[in-house]
Amino acid sequence: MLPQPENPPVPPLFPEYSAQERTYLLEAARRAIRAALRRERWKPNPPSAHLAEPRGAFTTLHLDDRLRGCVGFVYPVKSLCATVAETAVAAALHDPRFLPVTEEEAARLQIEISVLSQLFRIDPRQVEVGRHGLLVSRGFQRGLLLPQVAVEHGWTREMFLDEACLKAGLAPDAWKHGATVEAFAAEVFGDREGL
Repeated sequence: MLPQPENPPVPPLFPEYSAQERTYLLEAARRAIRAALRRERWKPNPPSAHLAEPRGAFTTLHLDDRLRGCVGFVYPVKSLCATVAETAVAAALHDPRFLPVTEEEAARLQIEISVLSQLFRIDPRQVEVGRHGLLVSRGFQRGLLLPQVAVEHGWTREMFLDEACLKAGLAPDAWKHGATVEAFAAEVFGDREGL
C-alpha cells in the first residue's frame, strides 16, 4: 500500500517571468557561453530583485533540433541569473554526454531555460505528465527528468516514473518499491518556443 500523499505546496503561477526577464535570461546564457569559449569570465548583474532571487534551474541546449547539452541545479543555491549563466556554460562545455560546443556551434545553439519550483513529495498516482518534473531517489542514487521530457517522448505516467528510476540507476519499478518520488513544476521558455 502506498503512503498517503503529502500536501504539495502551491506551485507558482506561470508565467512568473515577463517577456523582458525571459529575454534577459536567454541573453545571459548566450553571453556566458561566448565568454567561456573565449576563456573569459562573465558574471551577470541581475537587473531586478526578482532575477536575483535564488532559484533552481536547468539550461538545455539544442543544435539542429538535437539535444546538445543539459545541466542544472535542482535546489536554489544561487541567484537565478547566476544559475542560468553557470548552467549554460556547464551544458555547453561540461555535459559528459557531449563534446564541448565549438564557437561555430555556439552561434547556432537554441537555448531553453527551465526555472524550477520547490520540490515536494508526491504520490506516484498524482504525477501529471506535462505538469510535473520528477526526482526519484534512493540513498545516493538520484534521477531527474524535466516536465517537458515526458511530453517530448510521448510517455505515460508509468513510463515517466520508470525512466526517472532508470536515470537514477535503479530498477525501472523502484518507484513502486520504496524509492522516494518528488515532483516540481517548471516555467520553461526558450528560442524554440518563443518567449
